[in-house]
Amino acid sequence: MSQTTAPKPAGAGPFSGFERMVAWRYLRSRRKETVISVIASISFLGIMLGVATLIVVMAVMNGFRAELLSRILGINGHVIVTPVDLPLEDYAELAKRIDGVPGVKYAVPLVEGQVLAKGNVGSGGGALVRGIRGEDLDKLTLVANNIKQGSIAGFDTAGGVAIGRRMAQNLGLALGDMITLISPDGDVSPLGTTPRVKGYPVTAIFEVGMSQYDASIVYMPFSEAELYFNSEGKAQSLEVYLDSPDDVEAIKPKVEEAAERRVYLTDWRQRNETFFSALQVQRNVMFMIVTMIVLVAALNIISGLIMLVQDKGQDIAILRTMGATRGAVLRIFLMTGSAIGVTGTTAGVLLGVLICFNVERIRQFFSWLSGTVLFNPELYFLNQLPAKMEAGETLSVVAMALALSFLATLLPAWRAARLDPVEALRYE
Repeated sequence: MSQTTAPKPAGAGPFSGFERMVAWRYLRSRRKETVISVIASISFLGIMLGVATLIVVMAVMNGFRAELLSRILGINGHVIVTPVDLPLEDYAELAKRIDGVPGVKYAVPLVEGQVLAKGNVGSGGGALVRGIRGEDLDKLTLVANNIKQGSIAGFDTAGGVAIGRRMAQNLGLALGDMITLISPDGDVSPLGTTPRVKGYPVTAIFEVGMSQYDASIVYMPFSEAELYFNSEGKAQSLEVYLDSPDDVEAIKPKVEEAAERRVYLTDWRQRNETFFSALQVQRNVMFMIVTMIVLVAALNIISGLIMLVQDKGQDIAILRTMGATRGAVLRIFLMTGSAIGVTGTTAGVLLGVLICFNVERIRQFFSWLSGTVLFNPELYFLNQLPAKMEAGETLSVVAMALALSFLATLLPAWRAARLDPVEALRYE
């Protein structure tokens, strides 16, 4: 005769309905458990705000870096080609050869120089004149697609210059006004070199969204820049734009080979290494600082659960005498503490995503409320506060918050499971 085993009572397995019910009851607020409820609420708010703050900080840092990178690489070449022995008198042929390199978008010959720019108001300021061909200026989509006034059509023969909106505001210039450029490298006479002073009409005003460029760059027709900077018939450098700036290391040898002459190459990483390294350090430090908020909230979970275990000592003892195992008690308090972490993390993600999608509106609101500029483009280079969320980074924040919350529940849950029912009920 075969022996049959007694069926396992319904709801008696790990994480059963009974254990979930007890865990939920311990989370509910009662009058005599007000302090415990307050600590649980503080833990929930701490985790929610910590996760939301981490997501927003990382998104803003990523957006700041991405926007700066897109603007820097949209204005400046990814690889700069400068001559070593002979001047670039064959710049047109050299640009065509480099254009044919796989991975190269286009090569732009330039004549550059620092000048003093003066307008209708103020004493003027420093500016960078970039002599460029009209066909090449059309290729710089960051500039060509952001012309706010005027036009760059017929740029080579228009006889004028294109300036940034912030420079126009600073110098009190409007479309058609004359901007006076003063270069220290002017005409050479027996008495020495005299500064060159010349006025140009403003034929276009652009705004790329980076205050440093909008306030300092003047685009001039290439042929005019050759005359102005005493560089007739030759370019000073070639700026090479790539399909993917991250492939610069692999393409540099091909560009050098296509040059068919001695040249010196520098890339965008070398020119901006200090700047982007500082951004990365700042990002890592902010992550560590804001993580402390989540850690403090996790410590609040520990204190709240320890107080709950002390308060529920009799209940735990009764559960044990009724047949509940130590594992069941452990799981009950694990679920109680983890529920705070999971709900806090979920609410934090939703709050963080909501803030990220409306970060510029929030900045404008607080600027209006305080009457101050909270994101000054003169200091932060960009005209608006960017935010760019990355899925992998957000998931890492969620995983970190959940892990800290789970670890915080282990000690109180272990203490509850180790509670001796005889000792708990001895004096009752």
